[in-house]
Amino acid sequence: MKAAAFDYVRASSVDEICRLLADAGDEERKIIAGGQTLVPLMAMRMARPDMLIDINDVAELAGINDHGDHVSFGAGTRQRAIERSDIVSDRLPLVAKAVRNVGHQQTRNRGTIGGSIVHGDPSAELPMAALALEATMILRAVSGETEMPIDGFFEAAMVTNIEPEQLLTEIRIPVWQDARIGTGFHETSSRQGDFAIVAAAAQVALAEDGKVTRAAISVGGAAPSPVKLHGLEAALIGKSADGFQDIIALVDEEIDAETDVHATAEYRRRVTRKLVSRAIDDAIAEAGK
Repeated sequence: MKAAAFDYVRASSVDEICRLLADAGDEERKIIAGGQTLVPLMAMRMARPDMLIDINDVAELAGINDHGDHVSFGAGTRQRAIERSDIVSDRLPLVAKAVRNVGHQQTRNRGTIGGSIVHGDPSAELPMAALALEATMILRAVSGETEMPIDGFFEAAMVTNIEPEQLLTEIRIPVWQDARIGTGFHETSSRQGDFAIVAAAAQVALAEDGKVTRAAISVGGAAPSPVKLHGLEAALIGKSADGFQDIIALVDEEIDAETDVHATAEYRRRVTRKLVSRAIDDAIAEAGK
């Protein structure tokens, strides 16, 4: 199949994008940067926008900057730029591990962090990592700028809480200042580069005695949207490498697994427990080095 007819505008500024979104009326207008999700949906006519607004010429929507307590990403920043960034590998090692699992290199060359988050694919790796680390999103509209926490942004598969007139311009991910930090990321898929059936991300901070003092854990693919495991995070505090296995079953209370053509709900629950356990184990081991 091929896409239904649409208008195309190559925007030159954030203000122009916001005006185009505000003037949509009854039309559906979509932002395109990498198009790694949107174009296939259009080809299958699962998405039929009246207008595509190309943001690739808007330089202010790309870039990675270290602000000390957080790292900011322009929403149009390519996944490949994130993968190759020294700032990300040094300051946000969980994001660095997550991005290496995104599709193939060709996918990462075009795909953007903003597109990945806004489209809300439940298996996408960057939204998972951003959710685990409690990112803040900056949304712009003609009416002004809004800050929104990423926790609660994902409603269901491919459904997010961005308004039609809003543009995601920036993602701010906090940098932990703890002395001993470790991360872990695991996923399983049908083939390398395919969408994850289940994925798990974990980051922990350890005290000198090896006990967990802070934890961030999220899973993707296990439910209709990425999930931050608040209960498991809280239960992990005070645990050590040989003492957390008894709480892994708490994962079942926090995910609403579904059956689809790729896996049954029971398979997803079982694999989620295993991958979360591995991610935590890797994070604690890395922090203890």
